[in-house]
Amino acid sequence: MKSMTCKQLGGFCEKKFSATTFDEIAQLSQAHGKEMFQINDQSHINAMNEMSKLMQNTDDMNQWFDAKKLEFNALEED
Repeated sequence: MKSMTCKQLGGFCEKKFSATTFDEIAQLSQAHGKEMFQINDQSHINAMNEMSKLMQNTDDMNQWFDAKKLEFNALEED
């Protein structure tokens, strides 16, 4: 298992997610984001708005996603 924080994945907090693949950790991060949106956590919503701006440009989003995947793959196992 490898771990990354919400903040490392474009979020706001230091909540740690652990998974064996980047796709799994991305799903955990998305679920956390949805939870934070439902409780109206403004700090996370602000981070989501910044990610939304990034997602408007496909090239920028792909570069960000590829960089995070490389970062995950370079991590040591927990």
